Amino acid sequence: MASATCNPPSEAMIRTPIKAGFAAILAALSTGALAAPFAYVPNEKSASVTVIDTATDTITATLPGGQRPRGIATNGKQLFISEAPSNGLAVIDIAKGREMKRIPLGESPEGVSISADDKLIAAAVEESNSVAILNARTHRKLAEIRVSGENPEHAVFSPDGRWLLVSAENAEQVDLIDVKARRQVGSIPVGKRPRGIGFTPDGSRAYVACELVSTVYAIDMASRKVIAEIKAGTFSNGIAMAPDGSRAYVSNGKDGTVSVIRTADNQVEATIPVGKRPWNMAVTPDGSKLYVANGRSNSVSVIDTTSLEVKTEIPVGELPWGVVIR
Repeated sequence: MASATCNPPSEAMIRTPIKAGFAAILAALSTGALAAPFAYVPNEKSASVTVIDTATDTITATLPGGQRPRGIATNGKQLFISEAPSNGLAVIDIAKGREMKRIPLGESPEGVSISADDKLIAAAVEESNSVAILNARTHRKLAEIRVSGENPEHAVFSPDGRWLLVSAENAEQVDLIDVKARRQVGSIPVGKRPRGIGFTPDGSRAYVACELVSTVYAIDMASRKVIAEIKAGTFSNGIAMAPDGSRAYVSNGKDGTVSVIRTADNQVEATIPVGKRPWNMAVTPDGSKLYVANGRSNSVSVIDTTSLEVKTEIPVGELPWGVVIR
């Protein structure tokens, strides 16, 4: 495993944009021609978002993220971040490096996702056992939908935007929301404490990591039934899907590893050591790299998906919650 040679960031770095890199982001956004996708990492304890250029795996800027940023989504121009102390959704202008507004959600919001067409935002709100749906352009809340699972953590859109799958900490099912009808229409039984959710690109299957049984459940979305139960590492939690649908990547919080599942036969083909308490992850659009937030190592592990090895580890802020790439 290769390691980055840079030292952990200082508090000044966490709170202040790195000017040269930040200017580069601004210039790229203004021309509409990004040289490479950027990875955005919310650091829950540092109250910041680390920006990583995925072409060079260097930190280019540090953005504000509210007091305790957790869930994150982006349309490439704005970041949408769940912010626990204010119980809101912080909207961050990436180019300007500042918060635009704060939208009330409810007590203890967590996972945030954006529909594939960039029109809708979904946020899981734990204490109200609900999912908020917002217009991504106007930032207006369109609906607040109650779900069966207690303490919902993730609400993830299907690729066609028709469905939301919702996981909850105190549940043994994932709840299914009809996005157009704005209501829950069913539940699919899985293991205890479902967390991360990922869809294959065609939306035919979903993969759900269930932490307390250390198992990933493959769900056929047409029949709404589990078709495979795949043993992962201990306390499996985060899910990221390869863009071509060939693999599901699973972070294992207690083991400090990532399991690689082939979707063709639902078998684990590799287990990759990463940092402490790996959590939520993201894959580059070309599928070549996987970025893993290591909550207790204050780092992001970068995995080469061809060799299935960690190529570098990037120091970020304290308690990184996850990664989104755009």
